[in-house]
Amino acid sequence: MAVDTSLVKELRGKTGAGVLDCKTALEESSGDIEKAVEILRKRGIDAAESKSGRKMAEGRIGSYIHFGERLGVLLEVGCESDFVAKTPDFETLLKDLCMHIAASNPKYIAREDVPEAVLEKEREVYRAQFADKPANVIDKIVEGKLVSFFKDVCLLEQPYVKDQDTCVGDYVKSYVGKLDENIQVRRFSRFAVGE
Repeated sequence: MAVDTSLVKELRGKTGAGVLDCKTALEESSGDIEKAVEILRKRGIDAAESKSGRKMAEGRIGSYIHFGERLGVLLEVGCESDFVAKTPDFETLLKDLCMHIAASNPKYIAREDVPEAVLEKEREVYRAQFADKPANVIDKIVEGKLVSFFKDVCLLEQPYVKDQDTCVGDYVKSYVGKLDENIQVRRFSRFAVGE
């Protein structure tokens, strides 16, 4: 199928993907922009998985001070090269993540960062809430509740504030595909007056 250049341009504007990638995705989706966006997102996530083992010696510190200067965020995001760290796309990622952290107040980067003592305390609370259920049912309920807990407190599992259908981890992976480098949130701090 021949793809109209205006569709390629529109898809590039939405995703930031390369011309050839946009053309291929549009061909696969028979010209459907939304399907093409999904194809590119999946490819970006696949690309992120293949790059996850690469060494990251570069990166940037991002910051955000909310209007009224009562809330601020500092964030370190790592990447493989200083060339990528200086691109406008990387800067956009930093700003978006800082604003997300300001709005959503995560406590940890990923579920692996949650201390075991915190997890055990959560499990105890959930078990007590459903103590009247059979033991095998309680375990399934507790694990389901922990998934919700991780979505509340872990940055990479939270629904992204600008697109609730995407989690922050997938949003970061889309930039891995776009910038063709491994990218990782290393650490962050959120400061609020009075907290």
